[in-house]
Amino acid sequence: MNRRELLKNSVKMMLLASTAGSAIAAEKIVEVKKTKITKPSKHPRIVVVGGGWSGLSFAKHIKEHIPHAEVTLVEKRYEFVSCPASNAWLFDLVPMDFLVHSYIEAANNFGYTYFQATATDLNAHENILKTTEGDLHYDYLVFATGIEYDYYNWSKGDEAFEHKLSREYPAAFIPGSEHLTLKKKIQNFKGGNFVITVPDGNYRCLSAPYERACLLADHLKKNKIKGKVLILDANNQVTIKEEGFMSAFNEIYKGYLEYMPETEIESIDFDKKIITTGFDNIVFEDMSFYPNVRATKLLEKLGLTIQTAYNRIEANLNVFTNKFKGYDNIFGCGDLRPMGFSKSGNTAYTEGQNVARMVAEDYYKKSIKWESPITFCDSFVSMYPDREISLVSTYKYDKSGHTFFNGSATDEDWKHNTLGKSHAQFNWAQSMYNNMFYV
Repeated sequence: MNRRELLKNSVKMMLLASTAGSAIAAEKIVEVKKTKITKPSKHPRIVVVGGGWSGLSFAKHIKEHIPHAEVTLVEKRYEFVSCPASNAWLFDLVPMDFLVHSYIEAANNFGYTYFQATATDLNAHENILKTTEGDLHYDYLVFATGIEYDYYNWSKGDEAFEHKLSREYPAAFIPGSEHLTLKKKIQNFKGGNFVITVPDGNYRCLSAPYERACLLADHLKKNKIKGKVLILDANNQVTIKEEGFMSAFNEIYKGYLEYMPETEIESIDFDKKIITTGFDNIVFEDMSFYPNVRATKLLEKLGLTIQTAYNRIEANLNVFTNKFKGYDNIFGCGDLRPMGFSKSGNTAYTEGQNVARMVAEDYYKKSIKWESPITFCDSFVSMYPDREISLVSTYKYDKSGHTFFNGSATDEDWKHNTLGKSHAQFNWAQSMYNNMFYV
């Protein structure tokens, strides 16, 4: 089996598994009920904080494993807006309603409660989560709070500097208003250098900055705008699908896109629009600044984080049980995880499935078994004709190195990518929205 056939079969299996999840989960529930050791409480109260891909997946699948559970999804937003596939929306390849979905509809379809509130504090001794709309009692608590931006490397705590960057030059990797701002920037861009930064470390959606840069360069080229996309990458090379992206940079967008690896920003002069790096001064007309990422300040406030050797704030999880260290009934999943898995939609969704099963195993007094999430990543490198490059990954643990590694099936040939011709990204996204909200 060649690489492309392996990739296509992996994608088909992943999509089949996601749509067949209800039947598989039902079989597991029957088996667990037959072998449980002690009688669990009649109606366990399970609270999940965060209505992103992982939180929505967990809320749906825990009801399949424990149908009688009282499940509450705590989410501060009124509606779900997808970050995956949003690059396509920035360039009018899909309408906004493709990305926006209803929390109420998801809760009604899958039998859990959508509680529109913000989590504020935790009394772990009495199993109480405090929110802006009152206290919630739980038997199991799951945090799926994702990540936040970390500007400290550049701001050194200067709040005015951070506010300037985040409001005027947003990263647009947390869905909502940032995306609207970036789209207006793209529409109004008349020429000059448009800077896109790429942070180091494991940031949200490794391929997305490179995909966005390609689509922006395509926009400049098609509309004959006298401008250039500058990718300021803190890494020494493209971090994912390097062969595919570099071939697109060099073959499709020569003169419209410049890739600058190992570029560390030392300072930014907003008035003169000059970025100073260790090598050069870069004049920019506009910019989308993507900083490093960290666990949310809520988790830090609750004492559920650790500081890594690189001064990054990460969730303090047991990487094999997804339990927060020191707690038997508090779990975490999704982008907040400290493991090196891709911080992306499909990874978060499949991990939500896995953690739902792990909570059910704990509830039924079974041993918790870790399973790898699945990363499916499809990226556009041009709009018309549409060209895509794709990747599928699962993860294993290296005992000697005490770390996780991944094995990838990658189709980086954008000239003959058969997945791209079938609009793999849109088909995948629609399938996942169906799984989270409608099926």
